Amino acid sequence: MTRLTFILALLVSLSAVHAQQVSVIETDADLHTPMQAKPALKFSPGPSSSSTTLTVSAAKKYQTIDGFGASLTDSSAWLLYTKLTPEQRKQTMTDLFDPKQGIGLNFVRQPMGASDLALTKYSYDDLPRGQTDPSLAHFSIAHDEPYILPTLREAIAINPELKIMATPWSPPGWMKTTDSLIGGELRKDSYAPLAQYFVKFIQAYEKAGVPIYALTMQNEALFQPRNYSGMLFPAEDQRNFLRDNLGPALAAATLHPKIMVYDHNWDHPEYPETILRDPVAAKYAAGIAWHCYGGDVSTQSRVHDEFPDKDAWETECSGGTWQKEKPLHAEAWLIIQSTRHWAKAVELWNMALDQKNGPFVGGCDTCRGVVTVDTSKSPAVVTKNGDYYALGHASKFVRPGAHHIDTNDLENQKLLNVAFQNPDGGIALLVLNFADAAQTFSVVGSGSSFMYTLPAGSLATFTWQPSTATPN
Repeated sequence: MTRLTFILALLVSLSAVHAQQVSVIETDADLHTPMQAKPALKFSPGPSSSSTTLTVSAAKKYQTIDGFGASLTDSSAWLLYTKLTPEQRKQTMTDLFDPKQGIGLNFVRQPMGASDLALTKYSYDDLPRGQTDPSLAHFSIAHDEPYILPTLREAIAINPELKIMATPWSPPGWMKTTDSLIGGELRKDSYAPLAQYFVKFIQAYEKAGVPIYALTMQNEALFQPRNYSGMLFPAEDQRNFLRDNLGPALAAATLHPKIMVYDHNWDHPEYPETILRDPVAAKYAAGIAWHCYGGDVSTQSRVHDEFPDKDAWETECSGGTWQKEKPLHAEAWLIIQSTRHWAKAVELWNMALDQKNGPFVGGCDTCRGVVTVDTSKSPAVVTKNGDYYALGHASKFVRPGAHHIDTNDLENQKLLNVAFQNPDGGIALLVLNFADAAQTFSVVGSGSSFMYTLPAGSLATFTWQPSTATPN
């Protein structure tokens, strides 16, 4: 190569760096202009000219991402499948799960039986009081066939990357000390039957066209609801069940879902620690499922530091009328902070609820769905809530297998942020301005930068494709 050719090639390369385009999608706090495309930006050479600098570096990678989503509870699936016209359901499912035409949700938490957001209380092996079924001869997922399984299959058809995790709120009542779906603990003679209950569920769901990616052993194992399905499952008992029953039973059936332990709040890290400190139990555990209702999100990082080979997932956090923040802010905060603290997925609670925050059989009557299906109108009216748009700012632009990459913490400046590098090398950067005024900042990487002014309370996703300008 001659000196002139080299100089020309260098100039072309620098021009590509300087002209690299950045796409911007922005949502305002009051949802007047949700997920609105803004004029494209371009990287410019040289250092930042702003006093506030957000540095993105793909040289430092953290966890890979499984996805973002919510739960197709009994209530959610029933509303979507039975209360919408076929055209409405097709549009709503596209809006929820299609990565191009919608927001591409790709992680669903599926209750194994009834939760509080259900039409009835049920498990997959219910019997009259006093009767037992240790061989699980009466096991059946027939309850799920009219609307839950069809909704799940439709979601998978729209988004084949969809991952489904399963969680029981309660085993069948006859397995418990109360002989009821409500309250109690697992009977010692029910450990082996419960392990087979999981095996049969996974096999039945896979046969029905719904493969199970992951599972937890008990929803909110430290809480006994008084009026809906639930069970106290102390850490030592869950450790023994995983180590001596569930792990071996799944292995014997050649089933390999990721097993997440705990599935409860940030305020009791000693629970998952009890399980993961047992080397035999730990070999069956992929990591920890966390909820947001107590404690601090930084607990995820503290436990990760102790068990760096175990992953974390944020598996439940409901929006609701109790929240003081606007829905967009609450859920964007959750997405950003959970992934900054090692979460591979972020799950809100119900995918859809009606205008009365139901149907429910107990428990939460103030929860909010990702979408609201108003059945008081005919036909029903579907409303996308702030939860929908917060999820969409991540799920539409962060692909499964993406890496969380390094950015500086600007929480003190009220600019929450997190960045990801997709499998194709593209970058997605989420920024939430929860200050009371617009803020101007620079995004910097690889010696180039762009500036942006984000209005007060707004959430933005910046994306740019791999090139020599990609931060590294």
